Order: sequence, then C-alpha cells, then structure tokens
Amino acid sequence: MSDPRRIDIHHHLIPPDRGRAIAERAVALGWPAPAWDKDSALAMMDHQAIAVAVLSYAAPLTAPDDTSAAPASARSVNEYTAELVKDRPERFGHFAALPLPDVDAAVAEAAYALDELGADGVILMSNIGGHYLGEDVFEPLWAELDARGAVVLVHPTAPPGPMVPGLPSPLVDFPHDTTRTALHMAVNGVLARHREVKVILPHAGGFLPYAAQRFAAAARLSPDTTPENLLEDLRRFYFDTAFSAAPATLPSLLAFAAPGHILYGSDFPMIPTEWAAVHDTALEEFPHWDPGQLHAIHRANAEALIPRLASVGS
Repeated sequence: MSDPRRIDIHHHLIPPDRGRAIAERAVALGWPAPAWDKDSALAMMDHQAIAVAVLSYAAPLTAPDDTSAAPASARSVNEYTAELVKDRPERFGHFAALPLPDVDAAVAEAAYALDELGADGVILMSNIGGHYLGEDVFEPLWAELDARGAVVLVHPTAPPGPMVPGLPSPLVDFPHDTTRTALHMAVNGVLARHREVKVILPHAGGFLPYAAQRFAAAARLSPDTTPENLLEDLRRFYFDTAFSAAPATLPSLLAFAAPGHILYGSDFPMIPTEWAAVHDTALEEFPHWDPGQLHAIHRANAEALIPRLASVGS
C-alpha cells in the first residue's frame, strides 16, 4: 500500500438488532448477505490500510408501511453508532441516519446528532419511497443542513419498480438511482441554493461523470439555468471510489470531478472484502495519477472535507 493511513468515507455498520433485517433485504435484492461487528471492521481496516472509517447505516430505517417508527429507529441507530465512536474515536467517525420522510423529525434528528452526538455529517437515501431529494418537500432539511455546512452522504437504494430478474439491484439499479437523485437535486436548484452543504455521491457518482455533458442538456428544458450552470452545480458533488476503481471508470471520474472532490471508500461490509480488495489494488495500480493525487484521495481530501479527521488515525 502506498499510504497506510486511509480514511474510509464509505463504511457501513449493522447494529446487532438489525442484522437479520439487513440480511433479508440483501437476499431480496439479489445480493450477498452482509455481516458486521466492531472487531471484524477493525480487522478489515487493518488489512486494507484504513486508519479511520466513517460509519453509516445504509438501509431504510423502517418498512415502507411503517414510517411512523422512523424517528425512534434513527435515534437508536445514531446513539448506538455514537457509542462506537466514543469507544474508538481514533478509528471511527459517524454519519447520522435521518428519519425521512418525516422532514420535521429529520431536521430535529440532524440537530441532535450533529450537536449532541458529535456526528461528522448525515446520510440520506437516494430516494425515500420513490421521492427524490430535489423535491420541494425536503427544502427545510436542506436549509438546516446548509446552515450547518453539513457533509451529506447520499447513499443509493432500490428505485421504484421491480428489479430486473437476474440482475441484482445493488449492482445495476443503485448506480442509476444515485445518478437520478443527483441530477434531480441539481436541476431543482438544491446545490445552487445551498452552497455550504457538501454532498458525497458513492461509487464514483453512478453514471454522472460519464454522462454529465448529456445530462446538462436538461437545462435547456428549464428557463432558470443553462447547461454551463448545471454542469457547474454537478461538479460541486464529491465522489467516493467504492467498488469503482476500474480502468474505464477512473478516467471519467478524474476528468469530471473538481480538484479535491474524490474520496476513498470501501463500502464494507456491503461489498464483500475480496471484491473490495480487487478495487483497492486497481486504485493503487492506476498508471495516471499526478504527484500527490493518490494520497489526496486516500486521506487529504477527507481531512479537508471533515477537518476533525486530520487529528485522528495519522
């Protein structure tokens, strides 16, 4: 490894009381069932030269027909995660889960998690029951996060509609849903209105870097922006490398992402360790890094995004 002090911006946890539900959801999506505990996470981190992992819970908090339980579920997940960070502050950070679609409760939970639990940011699903993050209903939450200059990890989930038989949703549909919600946010002015929010898109932004010029044509359908302005907003996103360090992917990402906007991510344990190791090797062996660029992706860009991380795991 060229840098043994990586910061993993995209590392998930599974609280013990949610292990069965997560496993069942993975199987329903055609994906290997993941498992997580603190010791296995630390072992993986040591093996993959990860100094610090920012933990996040990347699944719906409740069943679609029981969203009233989301605030209590978010609080439980966030307090459990905060205790892990408190126990090992030199190894873990924390993106707090928010109980959408209840926007008022999400605003309150963001304030509690950031102010009282010391969360490093928040995580949002790419859609909530088919509602994408550029919708007007979410504006109070974006305003709150903007006022705090918050870091937001937008994690993909299954889009509306059935999965294509034989094509696991995490493999095919998740990158599509990342792309869909990112463009929806930009077209609806979320990024233009809220300049202090820093939004991370996992997995190299889905298809966004590759097709950004095509997507910019959406501005021609609106009187409120131009293709140039829309591209500028799209380049405000941050991107992680989880499961995306491939010879055909990295050139598109590097050509599109703004300087300092690429971050290392593993997606553990949702991506099996052996799969992630292949991508870590590809990231190391990519032949076109500029001097210092790989170190920035491994660590320095995350330190600039979340300054607290500069003092841990080094």
